[in-house]
Amino acid sequence: MNTRTDEQPSADDGSPSHSPANKPYFALFIATAAGLGYFPKAPGTFGSLAGLALAIAPFWFVVYKEICCAASHPPDSFFFHFDTVLAFQIILTIVIALIGVWSASRAAKFWLVKDPQRVVIDEVSGQHLTLLIGCGVPLWWKAATIHDVNASIGFISLSSPLNWKYLLVGFILFRLFDIWKPFPARQAEALPGGWGIMADDWMAGIYAGLGLWLARAAGL
Repeated sequence: MNTRTDEQPSADDGSPSHSPANKPYFALFIATAAGLGYFPKAPGTFGSLAGLALAIAPFWFVVYKEICCAASHPPDSFFFHFDTVLAFQIILTIVIALIGVWSASRAAKFWLVKDPQRVVIDEVSGQHLTLLIGCGVPLWWKAATIHDVNASIGFISLSSPLNWKYLLVGFILFRLFDIWKPFPARQAEALPGGWGIMADDWMAGIYAGLGLWLARAAGL
């Protein structure tokens, strides 16, 4: 992803290279995160918020029953118990990353811009990765516990609830690292096509995830 700011869109962003008949509607729908990228102000911020929602969604729509059952029968060991929630989150991370590369490549080619501001699937992917790392990597010196499902907004794993503090800190850290782009995030922008658009946000997500994990380790 090239250096960009939410407040200063590219002058040629959105100028198609093909006729409307050849417009890749589905790719643009994915690349803009269901249209969030078309917001005139701060589309990247809205993309990050979608990443937060993506991390919460599996809990509410896919694995609620699994967590309830696990709450009644806690695992003897975090490391040897198959964690359905964590597995789904990992699969979701990979799927969003791959479909993001594909859709971002199509969008950049259609709009004739290397990194269109309207493409925000990279922020969605990076923000979700932040929470996966920050909350999914266990604090191995602490005993794994199954938390009350009614007290949590969502889960990254059976023993990692998402509360408002984790969401807020993860969001702030990811936005900071996405703007700062420490090594090798900025260098990753040179990768071809959608890889360059997505990779720097993955790096920002890794840095932010490590920061969130350290905050949890410190007692957040």
